[in-house]
Amino acid sequence: MGIISYIKEEMKVIRERDPAIKTPWEVFLYPSFKAIIRYRIAHKLYKRGHYFLARWISQRTVRKTGIEIHPGAQIGKGLFIDHGTGVVIGETAIIGDNVTIYQGVTLGGTGKEQGKRHPTIKDNVMISAGAKILGSFTIGENSKIGAGSVVLSEVPPNSTVVGVPGRVVKRDNVKIPREDLDQVHLPDPVLNDLKRLQKENQLLIKELKRVCTKVDQLELDLFEEPLETVGKAEELRNKSIK
Repeated sequence: MGIISYIKEEMKVIRERDPAIKTPWEVFLYPSFKAIIRYRIAHKLYKRGHYFLARWISQRTVRKTGIEIHPGAQIGKGLFIDHGTGVVIGETAIIGDNVTIYQGVTLGGTGKEQGKRHPTIKDNVMISAGAKILGSFTIGENSKIGAGSVVLSEVPPNSTVVGVPGRVVKRDNVKIPREDLDQVHLPDPVLNDLKRLQKENQLLIKELKRVCTKVDQLELDLFEEPLETVGKAEELRNKSIK
């Protein structure tokens, strides 16, 4: 693909996925557009062994856009980084086609391990704001990662992940198209757990009240029985005296 065709494709991706854009020329102002174009240049240099020059370009890009993409990362077509500030993509990360990433996302490693140490993101994945995906594993195609999630293990295709650590809360094999960029209406497992605990607590309180009522009744019965016995003994004694 020539540079002109590539730029047109990137412009199409941004206009398709950002409702805020009004004119095609605004694309040239987007940090995402600048970062990805410069990444492509740095990546070619990196593959040819010009590591210092490749890193120099990537570090200049960080200062200008707030987006850090290591030139060694492998990125497919149609990546869109919305806003972009704080996005970090590690050296061995692999990103498929039509992936959408929001600000504050990290595709990182978990230590000083060698070899493949960053995640693989398959096609049509959406990673919401502030999410952290750490380690060498795969996020399956058509998946959604909820805002602020910390993902530390494999995610099957067609899944929705939320929470810290990230948990799969939806997996129904229904494809999530790349136009579906809803970051809000995602399941909340923590809220669901709190509601379940609240319901169980109410049942326990109800049962405890029932047991306490029963115990109180038993105590009354125990105290009343000796009094009745004493009363009958006194009545018999009085009759005998008469």
